[in-house]
Amino acid sequence: MVPLSSPHVSRRRALLGGLMLPPVLAGCGTSAIAQRGAAFDFADVAERVLPAVVNIAVSGEQSVQPPAEFRGTPFERYFRGRRERVQGAGSGFVIDPAGYVVTNNHVVGNAQRVTISIQGGQELQARVVGGDELADLALLRVESRTPLVAVAWGSSASMRVGQWVMAAGNPFGLGGSVTSGILSARGRDIGAGPFDDFLQTDAAINPGNSGGPLFNLAGEVIGINTAIYSPSGANAGIGFATPSDLARPVIETLRRDGKVERGWLGVQVQDLVAEDPRSGRRAVLIAGVERVGPAGRGGLRVGDVVLAINGERTETSRSLVRSIAAVTPGQTVRLTVLRDGRTQDVSLQVGRRPPGPG
Repeated sequence: MVPLSSPHVSRRRALLGGLMLPPVLAGCGTSAIAQRGAAFDFADVAERVLPAVVNIAVSGEQSVQPPAEFRGTPFERYFRGRRERVQGAGSGFVIDPAGYVVTNNHVVGNAQRVTISIQGGQELQARVVGGDELADLALLRVESRTPLVAVAWGSSASMRVGQWVMAAGNPFGLGGSVTSGILSARGRDIGAGPFDDFLQTDAAINPGNSGGPLFNLAGEVIGINTAIYSPSGANAGIGFATPSDLARPVIETLRRDGKVERGWLGVQVQDLVAEDPRSGRRAVLIAGVERVGPAGRGGLRVGDVVLAINGERTETSRSLVRSIAAVTPGQTVRLTVLRDGRTQDVSLQVGRRPPGPG
C-alpha cells in the first residue's frame, strides 16, 4: 500500500481531532447505521468472492544507495556495487480461471520472484505479464492444475457516493481479510500522477491491501485498492481505489500486448489562470516545448493556448494530458490554439510516451 505520507503527498496531510457530535445527531447516526446493518450483512458476498482474492509475496534485490550525508565524500565508495535483498507483500484478485491475476504495479515492481497464495494455502509462482506505472496496475499469470475461482468486473461509473462497498486483501500480511464501508467520494486527485481519478472509501485499508479488490454488493470489482491517507501509515478511514472503468481497459491491453503505449507531445502545460478572453472559459497554456519532441517538430510554441483537441474543448492540463495519452502513438491530432490573438489549428503526429511515472 502506498501511504499518502510518502513524499508526493506529504503536503496534503491533515488530522482532525476533538470533534464531537451533538447527542441527538450522534444518536440518529447510530440508529440509522443499525437499521441498515439489520437489513443485510456481507457474509454471502465474502464467502463467494474470497476464493478469488490472493495474497502476493515478492522478493528481489536492489542497489544500496548511500545516505545523503555520505554522497560526495570518500565514504560513498563503500556503498558502490552493494545490493540488498528486498521483500514485500500485497494483494490481488483472479479475473480469469485460466490464471490471470490483477494487482498494483507498485506491489510487484521489479521483483525477481512473485508468489501468490490462494485461499486454502496453495502457493503458485507467478510471472508478470505486464505493468503500467502511470495507472499503477499490473497483470500476473499463474499455472494451476485446476481452474481458479475468478471474480467479474463491475461498473465504477454506476456507483453512487454513500453506497456500501467491501474491501478484501492481505493487510499487514495477515492473509485474506475483508472490511466494509461506503463510497465516500469520487474523482479524487491525490497527487500520484496525471491519471488520478480515485474512488475514496472509508472501508479499512492498510499496508498489504494494495492491489486488492473493492467490491460492490453484487460481488463485482468496482475498484483496486491503491493508497491510504494516513498520518500514522495505518488506516485512518480514508482509502483510495483505482476505478474499475479506468483499470479494465488497461488490464485488457496488458493481456493482449504485455504493455501500454500512450501518446505524448513533449510539452509542459499548466492551467491558464485568466479566463480565455474569446470564450470566457478556461484553457491550457503551453509553458514549455521539447525541441526534439512531437510538439517541437510540429510547430507548437511556448505561449500557445490550447483550446481544443480534434474539435473537443479542453480546459485543464490534466484533461489535455489524458486526451493525448489515449491517442495511439503515430496518429495525428489537431490542436486548436490561440496564438498572438488569433485562433489557428496545428496538426501534430503523436509520439510514444517515454517510460517513467511522470
